[in-house]
Amino acid sequence: MPLVETLAMILAGGEGKRLDVLSEKRAKPAVPFGGKYRIIDFCLSNCVNSDIYYVGVLTQYNPRSLHEHIKIGKAWDLDRIKGGVFILQPYISDERTNWYRGTADAIYQNLRFIRDVNPELVLILSGDHIYKMDYRKMVKFHLERKAEVTISAIEVPWEEASRFGIMKIDEEGRVLSFEEKPRSPESNLASMGIYIFNRKTLEEEVKKEAMREGTSYDFGKDVIPRLISYNRVFAYRFEGYWKDVGTLVAFWEANMELLQSEPPLNLRDKDWPIYTPLEDRPPVKLGRTAVVENSIIGSGSIINGVVEHSVIFSGVYVAEGARVIDSIVMNDSRIGENSFLDQVVVDKQVIVENEVYLGREDESWGGENITVVGKNCHIPPGTVIGRGCRIGPDLAVEDFHSVLIKSGTVLKKPSYSEGLK
Repeated sequence: MPLVETLAMILAGGEGKRLDVLSEKRAKPAVPFGGKYRIIDFCLSNCVNSDIYYVGVLTQYNPRSLHEHIKIGKAWDLDRIKGGVFILQPYISDERTNWYRGTADAIYQNLRFIRDVNPELVLILSGDHIYKMDYRKMVKFHLERKAEVTISAIEVPWEEASRFGIMKIDEEGRVLSFEEKPRSPESNLASMGIYIFNRKTLEEEVKKEAMREGTSYDFGKDVIPRLISYNRVFAYRFEGYWKDVGTLVAFWEANMELLQSEPPLNLRDKDWPIYTPLEDRPPVKLGRTAVVENSIIGSGSIINGVVEHSVIFSGVYVAEGARVIDSIVMNDSRIGENSFLDQVVVDKQVIVENEVYLGREDESWGGENITVVGKNCHIPPGTVIGRGCRIGPDLAVEDFHSVLIKSGTVLKKPSYSEGLK
């Protein structure tokens, strides 16, 4: 049972531009992960496993796939009379409402919802991180310290500290300073984007922020640094697995980590399951010519080729003679005969025709190795695509004007606004 009534508010409306083509047609929390899940499944599952059954999901950017995935919350036991999951989109009314201008503004525009639920505490979560966490322990820490705000924190490698909100704390854990993405960090204790607010404190602070000029209306950039001088703000140290999969490299690495003999993120833990909507798919079929080594294979997939150290989602077809290495292939994609994939992320419903080379070795290329192919793309036969390429969604065979695409190439359809120029 929860220690006190807690409302979770999941911030799931960001664009996620650093995930490039993977988030071009969906919100970042809706990006598929691990052969079965969506990124948002982790914080939703953490909530119900922590006995938090009032959950608001704040959406904005490309929300359709996220809404279709969550629906009424049945997969997470959130289709209930007392509690439930609530999709909170921005709307226009006679009150001060509009598009969410930032994370703090998103909460401000939903204060009426928060008052209706009437919780003692509000747990604010980012919907785009991969981790398992018992929020009850953080709530207990918050109550014991008589805190007004608690920030979940984790030590990160020093070379990555400038990517995060960095804080300095005293011996009790009280936050002395907080700086978002500092150029020269003085600490490696990073905010995980998880906050517990006393409800009264939250209301006061987001109201102040809404009235300010020249602000980005963001918790990490604006609200937290300002309030630590006059509120009791503590850092709750988290020592488990946590991954910000906001970049393509981090996303690829997090999937590859699942293939370790003892993965740092245990998805087979029966005491802390990660829930997701079930699909009615037939069993996996391995053909006579199939070779599968150290890989995850989703239900309904048919493998006739070679799959090594890769994550294969449901309904994928790998033809005879094809070889998939160190790659991620998402739902219902087709890999043709004698095609080769090396360090590639293939989005959903992609057709890779016969004798295509994706992620070709290129000694002259000094950039990022991972090549990404967007949703619904159709790659013509015989195409050779180098390292670090970004192949956009919805490309048809006729959109490929050359069979050789050099490393680092970005190939996308022109946007609607570009077409008007």
